[in-house]
Amino acid sequence: MEEGQLGLLQVYTGDGKGKTTAALGLTLRAWGRGLRVCVIQFMKKGEDYGEILAVRKLEGIELYQFGSDRLITRASVHPEDIELAHRALSFAEGAMTSGEYDVIVLDEINVALFFGLVSPSEVLSVLRKRKEGVEVIMTGRNAPPEIIEEADLVTRMVAEKHPYDKGVIARAGIEF
Repeated sequence: MEEGQLGLLQVYTGDGKGKTTAALGLTLRAWGRGLRVCVIQFMKKGEDYGEILAVRKLEGIELYQFGSDRLITRASVHPEDIELAHRALSFAEGAMTSGEYDVIVLDEINVALFFGLVSPSEVLSVLRKRKEGVEVIMTGRNAPPEIIEEADLVTRMVAEKHPYDKGVIARAGIEF
């Protein structure tokens, strides 16, 4: 890869907050430089996140959500959740091979992997099909070792202290 060329795989993981925020910051930077950006959200649906409201106001950043209306855990996975994650992955494959995008964010895909909605081998297969020069950013806790190994950049967000520990609830414009 030549200096300054796109096409790396970046992973933002860990138990600290800021993974999606960091990916969307990069999204904004890329968009500001005229790059074509696509954000694909796994396991998320709805307009109540501040970052979604902002992205929807910007022309040129495409955002797609693949999630149900319910909160899921590893113990409460429904067949619909698996189907939605596979739809998101299939959509991501189309985006990565289309030549339409320079930067693609796979938001919360690591959580989808952790919950078993998609497998590391399925995700790696899609990543390896991407057109040359497509930068991919994967977010979410618990990125599996196979993804960490494949990545060119891995950033681990570490929770050392959080306002939730003192009973501060999520605040509009800060946590959501």
